[in-house]
Amino acid sequence: MQHTRLNRRNTLGSRIYRNWGLYLLMLPAMVIFFCFTYLPMYGVTIAFKDFRPAQGIWGSHWVGLKYFERYFNSYMFGNTIVNTLVISLYTIAITFPLPILLALMCNQMYAKRFKKFFQVSTYLPHFISTVVMCGMIIMFLSPSSGIIPKLCSMAGIQTGDLMGNAGAFSSIYVWTEVWQHVGWDSIMYIAALSSIDPQLYEAAEVDGASKWQKILAIDIPMLVPTMVTLFILRCGSLLGVGFEKVYLLQNDLNISNSEIISTYLYKMGLKSNQYSYSAAIGLFNNVVNFIILVLVNQISKKLSDTSLF
Repeated sequence: MQHTRLNRRNTLGSRIYRNWGLYLLMLPAMVIFFCFTYLPMYGVTIAFKDFRPAQGIWGSHWVGLKYFERYFNSYMFGNTIVNTLVISLYTIAITFPLPILLALMCNQMYAKRFKKFFQVSTYLPHFISTVVMCGMIIMFLSPSSGIIPKLCSMAGIQTGDLMGNAGAFSSIYVWTEVWQHVGWDSIMYIAALSSIDPQLYEAAEVDGASKWQKILAIDIPMLVPTMVTLFILRCGSLLGVGFEKVYLLQNDLNISNSEIISTYLYKMGLKSNQYSYSAAIGLFNNVVNFIILVLVNQISKKLSDTSLF
């Protein structure tokens, strides 16, 4: 009887009634989110239709999986998938552990002024716009006037035209991502480390633990939940490599290694006006990302008891 009364009190309707003010404050955000996120999803149906703007979405002829088959059978399918996976996996392999190392290093800095200077200097590149960043990369890597080729030539290394080297594109993309975003990505790990109880460090010092032993026994275990959560989110966007930077760094010489799903989708959709074809490519990309997210989340849930849902 007691359990039944508690269940009645905890029903959704009773919770809304008791906290109606909070739900009222949340209502505008929910309406905006529904109108601009969920309602436009009906436009995904153009992936299954021969969409003509004059006929509208519902008036266009239904063609089923025609455009999916077209993409799967095209020569660009394998190329875009491979290029996207190479860049994405390379990015995760480099940019995922580095913020953790940077946060651990910052946590061991005791000079407050130097620590603040170091953190600010690593955060600042994050605020450079993508367009400006790509312009800087092209300028720095210019074979005629770029500072990096000149420094390499002084060291006896001939780099050639790096932006025209298709094999170097993924490395250029990833290591410039490191410069721009690793400092900013470390903020969440630094916040997790700042929540550690100082008494744990004091107890470790009493037991004679070194800095490395403190990191291994205290810092890293405390970071594991945050690491797992962020890793799941990164895996959920495995095929979602950012469009802007790749497109701005792309040229005729490196396009064999720089044409990814998002840039190909842009060219087919907005440049060639093949709306149904580009919608099919985008839907395929999102479905694969969602499946990967669910699988990685379930694996994490079984192995570490940490998951998104």
